[in-house]
Amino acid sequence: MRRLVQEAMADGAVGVSSALIYPPATYSETPELIALAEVAAEAGGLYISHIRNEEARIDEALDEFFTIATRTGVRSEIYHLKVSGRANWARLGPALARIETERSRGVAVTADVYPYTASSTGLDTGVAPWAHEGGEAAMISRLRDPAMRERIRREMVLFTGPEQILVVGFKRDALKSLTGKSLAEVAAMRGRTWQDTVMDLIVENDGDVSAVFFTMSEDNVRSIMAKPWVSFCSDAGSYSAEDVFLRIGTHPRAYGSFARVLGKYVREDRIMPLEEAIRKLTDLPARTLGLRDRGRLAPGYFADVVVFDSATISDRATYQHPHQYATGVVHVMVNGVQVIRNGEHTGARPGRVVRGPGYPRPRT
Repeated sequence: MRRLVQEAMADGAVGVSSALIYPPATYSETPELIALAEVAAEAGGLYISHIRNEEARIDEALDEFFTIATRTGVRSEIYHLKVSGRANWARLGPALARIETERSRGVAVTADVYPYTASSTGLDTGVAPWAHEGGEAAMISRLRDPAMRERIRREMVLFTGPEQILVVGFKRDALKSLTGKSLAEVAAMRGRTWQDTVMDLIVENDGDVSAVFFTMSEDNVRSIMAKPWVSFCSDAGSYSAEDVFLRIGTHPRAYGSFARVLGKYVREDRIMPLEEAIRKLTDLPARTLGLRDRGRLAPGYFADVVVFDSATISDRATYQHPHQYATGVVHVMVNGVQVIRNGEHTGARPGRVVRGPGYPRPRT
């Protein structure tokens, strides 16, 4: 695994990532993560982690994260920092203080956040990690087995109550009519408990079901967004609001994250100046990822330029109707070539491969 990381860094990877609430990454132990992060650090790369817990055990998760960061010296980032569950919201203040203490000691740690109070992941996160062993097909087989199913039901835990969870992503056409309904509504329609509904849907869908979880505090989101070491993310795939994509449910962040930062949180709510928001959307993530000659309007940099109307930029995507483009972006240039002109795509595709700090610089 260390050799694979070394090869990947030389090929242009930006670092090593871990998503420790999801099997099989859940099975990783701290020494293994340290061993891999060491290799990324040698190449100047990043260790970025969806930490092991974002709820009542966030302190333990941060302990592990900082153990990895300090023992390896690797630059480290926390994926979409949050504290989930109303009972845990008060834990955010101490968590932010802990991060800032570590930064003051010289630990190179940053974080990112999306500007929403709902997260999105699969319903199978409620299924205990042991039941995922062997992959999705093995998990579904266990869900079909009465004895296994009873054990899984007893151990099932989700981030919030079923009335605060929307089911949004199905691959089976027979289930798509449920898109946008709460888990509680689906359970009531079927006359089942929410636990059995989760298991039934995964089996009927022949795989995981995407869902939106309303778990966060607006005040907490604002507190995280305001930190100068936090950049902004979407944590979502990039979709087109047409054709086959309209058959896929998603979170509004797939269309609205960055416009929402500039429209709602900068122009309307004034939680930070426009200039600071732009830095956190451009230069900060480019520096964090170790991208060369990107993230700024400066001589010698690639000409990646977005021209937007600060008076009108706004997100339009909602949880019930997520496939809606944001408004207010006028022009976009990628590598010096215009790809958006007056809000319309030009057809140009001037993108280039972006490589991390371990990739050898070409001779000049």
